[in-house]
Amino acid sequence: MPSGEPERPAQGCYSINTLMLLMAGKMEETARALDVSEAARFLDEMLVARRVYVAGAGRSGLVSRAFAMRLMHIGFESYVIGETITPAFSKGDTIVAFSGSGETNSIFDICETAKELDGRICLITATEDSRIARIADCRVLLGHQEHADTDISSQYEVRQIIGQYKSISASFAPFGTLFETAALIFSDAIISALIESRHCNLDEVRGRLSNVQ
Repeated sequence: MPSGEPERPAQGCYSINTLMLLMAGKMEETARALDVSEAARFLDEMLVARRVYVAGAGRSGLVSRAFAMRLMHIGFESYVIGETITPAFSKGDTIVAFSGSGETNSIFDICETAKELDGRICLITATEDSRIARIADCRVLLGHQEHADTDISSQYEVRQIIGQYKSISASFAPFGTLFETAALIFSDAIISALIESRHCNLDEVRGRLSNVQ
């Protein structure tokens, strides 16, 4: 599939299957461009983490929760920052932050606190250089932020209210959609790699699936 975005039809919009193919093509581009050393380092961080805490704002937060759930399924002690049952963070623990911009204030504050507590910080992002990237021990770049705008607020809640977004995607998938989709696929690939690395017994995994829904 050509890497460029196809011409928009003169009338109407792209068909749904065309939009899906466009997004799938972007995901393939992102996977092929992934720095294998960054991915390997992230995997190593997961393997040695005492406990894994995840953090993200908005849809990135939903992706982080999905990752924490899968980590629990394969036997990791994992928690979501902000939940009432999340225990105190301490030395030897690892934060996995999902932030397309790497600048969201609330996520930066969480990472900064984790750093002060001698924890490890792993960042999944779409921006090569950011405040969180500068303090992270491990960074995985998925795609890239196509535009930088210093006038855009770094507060997630403010951006939502006024309609500004820092993780900008192609016009057919706006508002950070491609980063969030890539982050979900990447985190699921990490889960698959962890299953192989830890020789997880799938019967044990099934036994950790929720049975009180």
